[in-house]
Parts: sequence; structure tokens; C-alpha cells
Amino acid sequence: MERKMELGLYLFGEVDEEWLTFVNQLGVKAVVMANPQLPGDGRWEFMDLLQMRTTIENVGPRLAAIENVPPSFYDKIMLGTPGRDEQIENMAATIRNMGAAGIDTLGYHWMPNSVWRTSNTTPTRGGATVTSFDMELVKDAPLSHERVYTEEEMWEYYEYYMRAILPVAEEAGVRLALHPDDPPVESLAGIPRLFRSFEGFKHGISLVDSPMHGLDFCVGSWSEMGPGVIDAVRYFGERDRIFYVHFRDVQGYVPKFAESFVNDGNCDMFEVMRALKESGFTGWMITDHVPNMINDTPQGHRARAYTIGYMAACLERLNAAN
Repeated sequence: MERKMELGLYLFGEVDEEWLTFVNQLGVKAVVMANPQLPGDGRWEFMDLLQMRTTIENVGPRLAAIENVPPSFYDKIMLGTPGRDEQIENMAATIRNMGAAGIDTLGYHWMPNSVWRTSNTTPTRGGATVTSFDMELVKDAPLSHERVYTEEEMWEYYEYYMRAILPVAEEAGVRLALHPDDPPVESLAGIPRLFRSFEGFKHGISLVDSPMHGLDFCVGSWSEMGPGVIDAVRYFGERDRIFYVHFRDVQGYVPKFAESFVNDGNCDMFEVMRALKESGFTGWMITDHVPNMINDTPQGHRARAYTIGYMAACLERLNAAN
């Protein structure tokens, strides 16, 4: 059976059957479990992963990926500090256990000091609120990890990890999907951001060639970098390196931008979806960040339903054209 692009939604932290029912009602077939709340000291075990998967799939949607292990699972790996080899061993065990449990994609990032926003209440269309970032406000932020790291160091640590972990991922049948730096600026609080540009991604992917080494293509983060989103989609999509997509957008570019409704940002998102299809992408697209709409829930039921409706219409139009 030919694989096609499909729509997905996040599941946050723990299995929530009401949320999964909402997913089913929207006609969504795939969920990405973000930041799973699983037991484990530095690693996840097979039975916990398997039971999480079967609990989700017994309600209906497929568990398409896990996104993010706890930062404590690989903080030493990212910064090259003592203990990184033990963390690599634990990450290898987690990836083997994922593969054995039938979970074949792990989304991850390479941001030791995480995602940054300077406001969580920036007004957008109709009084909805979104997150935003202004580099001017954080240019003098204190160091997040005691000292200033160099870009050369960070590349060395990334290559060291990928050379150790990709053979395990290949053996386990688990794809590693890299999220862009968010915000994609040169450095924050003493930590360089490697995956802030097209050139950074080309270099990172070329360091270790593997079919398990690819992208969680966050359209919003690529849009933050500036024009060129569709060129990046075509480049990585045609090389089968886009494993799944965060389908969102922003208004403005670094050093200052704000998130937006899916059809109200820098990009023509229908053309982004068309480029994905034409490049041969056959994975899933999830809603990712959404505005905070009036009377919405903490999980964003209204905003996510709005976004899924837009995405479903774009996808139906693309499929009808073919």
C-alpha cells in the first residue's frame, strides 16, 4: 500500500483518553507523544514503552513517534561533560527498547538551554495571544551553563554522539528526527546554536551518513530563520531526510518574531504542503504551537481543531489535484 502524507496531533506527557477521543473525532490517525511521563532513571524500559503504545492504540490513533527524552537523559552528552558515555549507553538502551516496542521515531533537539521566548502573551489576530521572541531583550542574559561554549566544541560533541548512537538506531530500526534551534540565533546565554540555518543542517546531516539520521522539520522554526523554507523542504525532502513535520508559522524573522495562526504567518502554508508532497514526503504533520484562543482549554482544543481543519483542507485539495 502506497504511503501518503497524514495529519497528526500531540499527546502531552501522559495518556489521556479524552484527548485521544478528540483526536479520533478530528479524523487524525497519528499522535506524537511529547515528553512522556515514564518511569526510569536515565533510560526508558521496554514494558513501559510497550504499554504506553498499546494504551494509546487501543483507543484508536497510531503512536507515530516520541518527541523528547528528559533533558537529564542527555545533558552531559550535549555539553561533553563527565558522565556522557554513561548517558550514551542509557540512550542506546532506550532506543533499543523503543524499537522492540514498535516505536520507530524519536524526535530530539540539540539545545542545552532549551526553547526561549521573551513573551507568552503577545496579542495577535482578534485578541488571541501567542509567544514571541526579541533578541534585544536577552542579548545580555546571564550564562545558563557556567561558561561560554564555542561552536567548535558543540559540533565535536554532536558528532561524538551521532557516531555512537546511529549504529544503535540502525540496528533497532528507530529514526532520529532533529528539531531546529528555537529561536535560531547564533548563541544564547553562552551556548551556540548549531541548527539555526540551512548550512548548519547540511553540515550536521553530512557528519554521519545514515538513513536513520533526519529531521523533525519545524516549519515555524525554519520560518524564523528567514525566507527559504520551501527550498529547505525540497532539499531535505528529496533526500528522504524529513521524518515528520511541525506545521506552524510565525510573523517576522530573527532577531524578532511572534508566533501566529497557521494561515497568518510568513509562509504560504499550502505551498509548503505542496512542496512536501512533491519532494516525496510521506510522513505525518502535527499542529505544534497554536495561539491561545478565547475560552480555550489548556491543551488548546479550539486552536488545534482550527489548525487541523486548515491542514485537512490543504491536504484534500492537494490529493484531489493528483
